[in-house]
Amino acid sequence: MKKRSLRGIRCASCSTMLLLGGLAHAQTTPDDAPPTAAQFESLQKEIAERAKQLETMKRVLTERADMIRALRSTVDNEMLSHKRGGQAVGNGVTPGNGSPDPAASGSASNSAQINKTVQQGAQDQQTPSDMPPQAVAPQGVQQVQAGQGEQQGESAPDSGQPVGTPPERDTRPPAIAPIFDQPGVLTPQGKIVVEPSFQYSYSYGDTVSLVGYTVIPAVLIGLIDIRDIRTSTYVSAFAFRYGITKRLEIEAKVPYVSASSNTVSHEVFTGTAVDSAFTANGSGLGDVEATLRYQLNYGNEKMPYFIGWLRYKSNTGRDPFQVVTDCVTRCVGNTTGTGLPLSMPTGTGFQAIQPGITWLFQTDPAVLFGGFSYLHNFARDDVYRNVLAGQQESLGKIAPGDMFEFNFGLGVALNEHGSFSIGYDQSIIWPTKQNGETIAGSVRITQGTLLVGYSYRFNNRYTLNLSVGAGLTRDTPDLTVTVRLPITF
Repeated sequence: MKKRSLRGIRCASCSTMLLLGGLAHAQTTPDDAPPTAAQFESLQKEIAERAKQLETMKRVLTERADMIRALRSTVDNEMLSHKRGGQAVGNGVTPGNGSPDPAASGSASNSAQINKTVQQGAQDQQTPSDMPPQAVAPQGVQQVQAGQGEQQGESAPDSGQPVGTPPERDTRPPAIAPIFDQPGVLTPQGKIVVEPSFQYSYSYGDTVSLVGYTVIPAVLIGLIDIRDIRTSTYVSAFAFRYGITKRLEIEAKVPYVSASSNTVSHEVFTGTAVDSAFTANGSGLGDVEATLRYQLNYGNEKMPYFIGWLRYKSNTGRDPFQVVTDCVTRCVGNTTGTGLPLSMPTGTGFQAIQPGITWLFQTDPAVLFGGFSYLHNFARDDVYRNVLAGQQESLGKIAPGDMFEFNFGLGVALNEHGSFSIGYDQSIIWPTKQNGETIAGSVRITQGTLLVGYSYRFNNRYTLNLSVGAGLTRDTPDLTVTVRLPITF
């Protein structure tokens, strides 16, 4: 930039010297006669005036060049700050990342200010009315404009035209450290994200089951079975996301489930005080899922981003009715056996569809986010339960209860690469029905989980996400740990 300004000044000086030489040549007589004293004095005055004008023009050019450098430095700093902020965390919180870009608007306003300054400098350098048109020397200013146009990737425009184009506004929502199942930032158009993940959950429960039958009210004949149940579940999954457009993406998720359950049972009224332990294990393909997400609007500092999504869950996993249950002929009203499954299922056994809305609202320096959804399970007819000796027990039509879920949280950027999120997730599950009637003992369940998460962005392709959940109700897993590694292609 400085070289261009100096080159413009040199060109202006050369043009002026050539002009002065031409004027001196015009003042000489045709027959090369020496000038008179009056002509010589007039020429000296004119040279002095032109020298003053040249000095004035040099001073104006220098001032304009300094101003342009200062403005350009401001624009470069803002753009650098925006770039660093945008690369902070692919799934982490970054001020301005995905929101209306302050650096982009600042760059556009500063570019317009540079154009206005350059044009004003060219106007200030217009010569007085007594100066010949050939003496006008805005060449340095034109070269400054040309340099600005080249900086923006364009040729120097004509006077009065804007130089360069403002950067395209980023309309994506701000990225956060994901702690819920549904992400908030969509995949860019034409990009593919492969996300391997691993989740571990542990739950512990105390249950008192009454197994037997009654002869008269308040008189129980049978067994009172007190149980402690400890269940560990490991879910390894691969999720594939593709950005169809800037506002639409599709995802497919394939899980592999491995579960283990340890039950300690103490039968009362049997004459023994010895606890019995039962262990069940199971592993295999889980329920495959497919999700479609669409960004409904372009948020700003007053309006959150809203993302609508629709999730479909299959029943590809082994359901609870396919595993063998420890009952001789039937489990309902039977006192023989434990009534426990001999192996663990890997799926729910029911297809389901779940529409929902996710929202994100950026309020510097944090990002508020949340969502709500409703999951509907499709009922199954002619359900059978496998018992010992290869026999089956007919259960009829089973309709699992639907589920309403809502969550909310807050995310904060820690540095250029890391971000932190904390949130709360709650699910309300309605009772299960059998043949149109609510199953005895099935009640509405409330699950509440407090989650914290951290995200670290290594580069533009790799990001590591870690979240930990703590169950706040008796029906919620006590501990959930999830690790995700989204990879962008």
